[in-house]
Amino acid sequence: MKPVAIYLISDSIGETGEQVIHSILSQYSLEVEEIKKYTHVLTKKRLETILISISQEENAVVFYTLVQEELRKYLTEFSKKQSFFLVDILGNGLAVIEQATSLKPLGEPGIIRKMDQEYFNRIEAIEFSVRYDDGKDPRGILKADLVILGVSRTSKTPLSMYLANKNIRVANIPLFPESEPPKEIYQISPTRVIGLTNAPEKLNSIRKERLKNLGLPQNASYAEMNRIFEELDYAEKIMKKIGCLIIDVSDNAIEETANLIFDYMKKTDTTLFNNN
Repeated sequence: MKPVAIYLISDSIGETGEQVIHSILSQYSLEVEEIKKYTHVLTKKRLETILISISQEENAVVFYTLVQEELRKYLTEFSKKQSFFLVDILGNGLAVIEQATSLKPLGEPGIIRKMDQEYFNRIEAIEFSVRYDDGKDPRGILKADLVILGVSRTSKTPLSMYLANKNIRVANIPLFPESEPPKEIYQISPTRVIGLTNAPEKLNSIRKERLKNLGLPQNASYAEMNRIFEELDYAEKIMKKIGCLIIDVSDNAIEETANLIFDYMKKTDTTLFNNN
């Protein structure tokens, strides 16, 4: 069996093309020492230099992911005069979508990578919000895009996760009279802090249900109205001291509260929210 030399030419980092090549090679009992990658190929001159080098290789297979029409045409014409095999990873897909929609491809290198980066940013934001959930580590306050405060059962955690899915790194801090909030909460801009509150009756109902689900007595102090009023008063004093926006979540779904936060933050932190 003749040895095969595998090449990949990409106008981005070549990650997508490499995955496709590995998927193809896995279907054969074929040993390939390495996939020689040429990445960020954006000019005709560089492409020409690469192709001249490849043309000296016997039994070469060249995969490529190029979106610039000029480079694609040049590569195709060059290959007709050479002995290597050519595989256009994106070509058929681009042609079919163009035919089906009558739209022209953007021809912008690296779009797939940009989409991947958005995905990785979202995963990082989710991991961050889990790590700094419920006051686990106050150091997260200084690193967070947004800090959420509130008494127990004001939807701090589900709201944090919803925002994390929008690429916003959130730390949330529970407030209760027996504990002073972390000093870090006073070291950041009040515009990066959101306070959540809830109607006492709503909290009473939610907390009773919570105790029931945990198999605990529903008359525990956690759900008593006097205790709830005490917590809400304490939390309000802290929030007013910080000077942050306070949102009553009594009648809001998570999405509605999130939209209020988006509207507020767009006015106060355009850099962050223009990037999300």
